[in-house]
Amino acid sequence: MLFQVFILLVSLVTLVWSADKFVFGASSVARNFGISPMIIGLTIVAMGSSAPEMMVAASASLQGNADTGIGNAIGSNITNIALVLGLTALLHPLSVSSSTIKREIPLILAITALAYWMLSDSHFSFVEGAILIAGFFIYIITLLVITLKRAKSNVIDDPMIIEAESEVPEAVSTPWSFFWLAIGMVLLPISANYLVDSSVFIAKAFGISDLVIGLTVIAIGTSLPELAASIMSIIKKEDDLALGNIIGSNIFNILAVLSLTGLIAPGDVDENAAMRDAPYMLGITLLLFIICFSRKLGYFRITRLKGALLLFSFIAYQVLLFSQIQQ
Repeated sequence: MLFQVFILLVSLVTLVWSADKFVFGASSVARNFGISPMIIGLTIVAMGSSAPEMMVAASASLQGNADTGIGNAIGSNITNIALVLGLTALLHPLSVSSSTIKREIPLILAITALAYWMLSDSHFSFVEGAILIAGFFIYIITLLVITLKRAKSNVIDDPMIIEAESEVPEAVSTPWSFFWLAIGMVLLPISANYLVDSSVFIAKAFGISDLVIGLTVIAIGTSLPELAASIMSIIKKEDDLALGNIIGSNIFNILAVLSLTGLIAPGDVDENAAMRDAPYMLGITLLLFIICFSRKLGYFRITRLKGALLLFSFIAYQVLLFSQIQQ
């Protein structure tokens, strides 16, 4: 058992590290081929924080543990809003004015409601997965079109887009770029496989479902990049980017992560995902919507009190999960 716990921790660290190197390599390659840092920041870097969840969902689904992938997607969204954003706001109240974020908060609420509806019958089909992945591509294309139109008219004044562009790493030589890209591409699936294997072993040993392991240990672990990014953003006084990273990650988790389980392993899912976890995810997202749109003077603030409320909702969810396990 101790060996399996060791494997889980090592594979989790490797998964997060390799995702970072994959993003670094891909961003550097893109820069070397003349792609705009703005586009890189809105696509490669933005998607990078969801790379661990995507690898876990794909690996778990291929191994017949689709509930782990579903739990990871749902749990990561709950963790991102309730734990990551809650802690971030406690450390530093956020003042956000980005029009992109104001547009995406209602969008993430609508997407979350769609995911809840799809899971509500305890069945996740291939068609539903295809709808979500199609939505992912539509979202990326729409975001790029809107941003590029603004760039052509020289009106890029959205703080989140400006901050995202500044976060693109400096390019290294092309050979080194491909080296780090290859390292990430190799280690991501390997570490994801070991993470899923060890998680399933531990879950069975303690009588815990694959779903709960995905909702807790894996979800919190794969949300570490979002936590690190949010803390660095508030240190740099980039409040819009701190919230933007979380909103973008949650959109990707539903459209690009949850969709993989339907595409790879469609079928019945744990009824707790439909009756307990998806509704809680929707409720947390609705709470974020309410918190953010108590705005003043064209911007809104997420105060320490609101951060404490979000953090309390995360603790309450963990208590709910583990109280049901004990029963």
